[in-house]
Amino acid sequence: MVRFMLLINGDRQAWADMSPEEEARITEGHRAFLAVAGAAVLDGGELDAPERAASVRSRHGVAPQVTEGPFTGSAEAVGGYYILEAADLDEAVRLASLLPETSAPYRAGVEVRQLLNGV
Repeated sequence: MVRFMLLINGDRQAWADMSPEEEARITEGHRAFLAVAGAAVLDGGELDAPERAASVRSRHGVAPQVTEGPFTGSAEAVGGYYILEAADLDEAVRLASLLPETSAPYRAGVEVRQLLNGV
């Protein structure tokens, strides 16, 4: 089995403006995903708003600096993740396609990336 990270991306403003009905649809979609994926899901969660993030970076050998906010100024942000085990990328993509963000009426999606090393 191979481990994959599913990165749930979406438009920050669309998430902020989401109606209670859309929030309920998304929540139910994640419950349905978890019911199908079952033990393949090793971990997952929703991330806090990018505005409350801190970015740590170093440039040209200078000591790392901390800045408030997201790494990029993009309208899109990572809003959540799952780590799962699957036989291969095809199976991971099949499971990711069950997430509600892959069919959201606003700009959203799921990036599937293989984890190469563990801690």
